[in-house]
Amino acid sequence: MKKVVYLMEYPIDLPGGAQLSTISICNALIEHPECGYEPVVICPELLNKESHYDFTVRTYPMGESRIKNLFIRIKAFLRLIREEKPDLIHIEMSESLITYGFIRKFFKNIPYLYTDRGMYFGYRTRSKIFMMPVLKDASMLVTTTEKNRGLWESNSTIRPLNVIYNTISPVFSEYDESRKKRDGMFTIGFAGRICIEKDWPFVPVFVKALHDAGLKFRVHLVLSLFEKGDAEQAAELRQKIGGIIGEENLIYEEDLSQEEMSRYYYGLDLFLMTSQFESFGKAAVEAMSRKCAVLSTEVGGLPEVIGDPQYLYTKDHPEIAVERVKSMMDDPEVLRRAQEYFYMRYRDNFTESAYLEKHLRVYREILGV
Repeated sequence: MKKVVYLMEYPIDLPGGAQLSTISICNALIEHPECGYEPVVICPELLNKESHYDFTVRTYPMGESRIKNLFIRIKAFLRLIREEKPDLIHIEMSESLITYGFIRKFFKNIPYLYTDRGMYFGYRTRSKIFMMPVLKDASMLVTTTEKNRGLWESNSTIRPLNVIYNTISPVFSEYDESRKKRDGMFTIGFAGRICIEKDWPFVPVFVKALHDAGLKFRVHLVLSLFEKGDAEQAAELRQKIGGIIGEENLIYEEDLSQEEMSRYYYGLDLFLMTSQFESFGKAAVEAMSRKCAVLSTEVGGLPEVIGDPQYLYTKDHPEIAVERVKSMMDDPEVLRRAQEYFYMRYRDNFTESAYLEKHLRVYREILGV
């Protein structure tokens, strides 16, 4: 049995693409012991002390500043890696990569790889100065889209490169047609963290454009609040949307668990994304798994996740998306075809089994087994 240690600078129970994808691969390895890999996660102390995982989670405290956290991580990584004695180290976040750079000389015989869940151009110059020397010694750099792989290939000498699409929580793996909403009210969903990348101020603009086009619909909004000031932004967003379509046509929830998010997507006809940047687009995949149609901005890794360009739009021309929504509302067959397309795209590209298979291929290549 080979041991794989996953290094992270955020708690694994904090909602996010890196965390959920790491949970998925760890769960898959535990569920398939015949694969021959034992996963161990090293991350900061869990948000929920009662969180339980079937794989080993080793935690360390977090400080109140970035510099303090760096020194805490250096000490923690050094101690915990020595204790775990892994055969392979998989670094899942950029700060963890930088941290590992300070201690990699102590683990010269342990191969390591890094998964870049962002985009090449998304790193600050200072971060790249610290990252590049560590990456040059890595056994592999994995990206989550072909687009990002191309950026690394064109702008760096880091090799070898590989692509493994993100996956989503195992709670989305089974689809139950009986749970799909059928109350006759067209429902549009918006969901995600309060952060600048999601461009939440554009959501009321879009909702107003749909309303002004004479469309009658319900909005189901789900937000994740984490930082100071998030509650005020959420309240303002709710007020604006409710003022456009009426409070009775707005459903609002916040900080849902993955199980609750799985239930949420069943209630949607269409999931809309207004992001101004997405390195991948985990929420789009979650919606696909629950047979939702998806319309998305044409940014970052989203075009690769969405696939068919007819389901993409730009904010310079939101009328294209408005017309697409109208066609789905006017013709149930148009909506059904879109929903079937996205569900099959999920099944073909983003399932946990596909995620496990691609990781095993990479691990075996690095370890020579």
